[in-house]
Amino acid sequence: MKEHIFITGGAGYLGSVLVRRLLESGYRVTVLDNFLFNQTSLLDCAVFEDLRIVRGDCRDEALVRELARSADIVIPMAALVGAPLCDRDKTAAVTTNRDAVRMICRITSREQRIILPVTNSGYGIGEKDKFCTEESPLRPISLYGITKMEAEMAALERGNAITFRFATVFGVSPRMRLDLLVNDFTWRAVNDRAVVVFEGHFKRNFIHIEDIARVFLHGINNFESMKNRPYNVGLEDANLSKLELCAEIKKVVSNFTWLEAQVGEDVDKRDYIVSNKRLLSTGFKPEWSLERGIRQLTAFFPVLRRNFNANV
Repeated sequence: MKEHIFITGGAGYLGSVLVRRLLESGYRVTVLDNFLFNQTSLLDCAVFEDLRIVRGDCRDEALVRELARSADIVIPMAALVGAPLCDRDKTAAVTTNRDAVRMICRITSREQRIILPVTNSGYGIGEKDKFCTEESPLRPISLYGITKMEAEMAALERGNAITFRFATVFGVSPRMRLDLLVNDFTWRAVNDRAVVVFEGHFKRNFIHIEDIARVFLHGINNFESMKNRPYNVGLEDANLSKLELCAEIKKVVSNFTWLEAQVGEDVDKRDYIVSNKRLLSTGFKPEWSLERGIRQLTAFFPVLRRNFNANV
């Protein structure tokens, strides 16, 4: 019998790519999503008979208990993603990002596997020129980072779990987001030909959304050897400052220019570089470079309207 995967938040930016990849790989998938953004991102999965979609709230214990009961693997993906969205509704951020995961850890059996996506935002502000590894102290500086860190702690304490600390994601998804750094800057390069950069020395790590889907499959296929540990998920050659990112985009969009503001500040103070060697040591290798992802974005921008493709 096919393994059954239960995903909360499976119609979001990450989930709507992952769900199709899981179905293509032969899994039965149940998605629970509240469709907060009125997205129709799973319509392209209509050809798969092994998909069940339920509209509901990941905090509804009775509903989650029912849907998770027959699952071999649970992926708690539902979240208010990003510092701005979490700050807009702090109660929902805590109850969705942290408490719903704690509830899943409590109501599932120890035999059921959990693969939890979190964020490398938990590193906050790193030490200059020092790579953050999974052993580095977590010092989140936003409510988003705090709630995801606490959710990760719950999953690892529960056991039989893997957590993935994702870098800033980029790339095209059926539930598109243009408020993510690479997607945002590339959109501005194509449509405005310019961007004003605040605190351009702040560094991030990046990973393409297709490699996000691939790393979940890698975790499923290598669960026993990987379980009960966190893993950074990012590109080793993409620990870039905002100004360095602009230079990479210009390689694809040649008429792009940028100006670093001398006054003002970025509300997102994260600044760190990340090592992804633990994940690479398990045999995983990203397939999407930053340049390839930027080219993909520019090819698909003609079908998008910015106001309908963001979390805030």
